[in-house]
Amino acid sequence: MPIPDTSLAGRVLLRDRAFTALRDAIVDGTLRPGEQLRESELERWIGVSRTPIREALMRLERSGLVVSKPGRSTRVSALDDRAVRDAQPVVAALHELAVRLATPALTPADIEAMRAGNAAFAAALERGDVTAALAADDALHQICVTAASNTVVTEVLDQYAPLLRRVERVRFSSAAGLGSVALHDRMIDACAAGDAATAAAFAHMTWMTLAGTGPAPEVSGGHGLVRAR
Repeated sequence: MPIPDTSLAGRVLLRDRAFTALRDAIVDGTLRPGEQLRESELERWIGVSRTPIREALMRLERSGLVVSKPGRSTRVSALDDRAVRDAQPVVAALHELAVRLATPALTPADIEAMRAGNAAFAAALERGDVTAALAADDALHQICVTAASNTVVTEVLDQYAPLLRRVERVRFSSAAGLGSVALHDRMIDACAAGDAATAAAFAHMTWMTLAGTGPAPEVSGGHGLVRAR
């Protein structure tokens, strides 16, 4: 029988560790736009060898978070309006699909966790804690992504959602972020009612109104009453 290559599995774990550390540092602003990423410094900081660092940087470049020039430097990318515009409808559509797939599978415990996540999200916004708001928002949406159990959705979101998270730091540091709380509430209510189509529509709207790049929503009491203005 073939012998599994355990060294490959270990390398993948190191690559993922490097990717996660760098992605999070870029999204939270620790690594700023234009900052040069030196492999030797990243090795010491993250505690992995150069190969997983290089693999992580290539993955980050595909995600639009870093820019590399052959034979020169690798730097954190600037916030690119076009890249955000390109990624936003894809991320919104995949979250819409995730919610549509997840709704029939959500348990009462999942719904309660989503409500708790939105409460934590709202509280973090009120006290101006952007990092906590992003973490709570991530946790809320991840419940549906996990319940959807679609590996392609998960992989594509892992690649492109961080690009939008950088924009969200701007949105969530302003009063505009409070609009997401109401959209989350309507999405969760629809999930609880088993209304997958309406829940999916609210999920899509949540991502398409990010940082004012989409129309501001008017949310009425009924599940179906959603208008853009």
